[in-house]
Amino acid sequence: MSLYSAGVEYGIHCLLFLVDERGDSREASVRDLADLQGVPHEYLAKVFTKLARAGLVAATEGVRGGFRLARPSDEITVLDIVTAIDGSKKIFDCREVRERCAVFDGAPPPWATEGTCAIHAVMLTAQKRMEEALAQQTVLDLARRFGRKAPAVFGEQVNDWMTERREGKGGDIAVRQVEP
Repeated sequence: MSLYSAGVEYGIHCLLFLVDERGDSREASVRDLADLQGVPHEYLAKVFTKLARAGLVAATEGVRGGFRLARPSDEITVLDIVTAIDGSKKIFDCREVRERCAVFDGAPPPWATEGTCAIHAVMLTAQKRMEEALAQQTVLDLARRFGRKAPAVFGEQVNDWMTERREGKGGDIAVRQVEP
């Protein structure tokens, strides 16, 4: 079982498609982003409602309105996206098992229960480090990493696909398989 929902993955991928190769924001509709990635439209619409509520994306006006980044791509962290979509999640829920040791006969001594449980402390440290790692990575960082991996023609194809969709010429347009 994963800690984060599929919505987090969808949201991060969508925000990557809302930036160009330089990290500048571009506009796209939820429907186009869903079609581009093969994800459910209705679910993605709910994800974008959360992203907008968190101030990560902003709706654009007009007949062909959609969304764009509400902040520069280097100011939106992966932790921002995760928190917007799934909220704050603890990776561990301490059940205070230390209080129930059979030898305590229902009355644990103070030394056994004072302070934070050692196991809980380890998990709190892990939580902190994970959140720090997510906070250090921005949409721009991910876009650059992706840009180094994908051939340049892929970026051009995505731009063309999105432009044709925005101009109402889309529908049958598919991004061709790109050879490295």
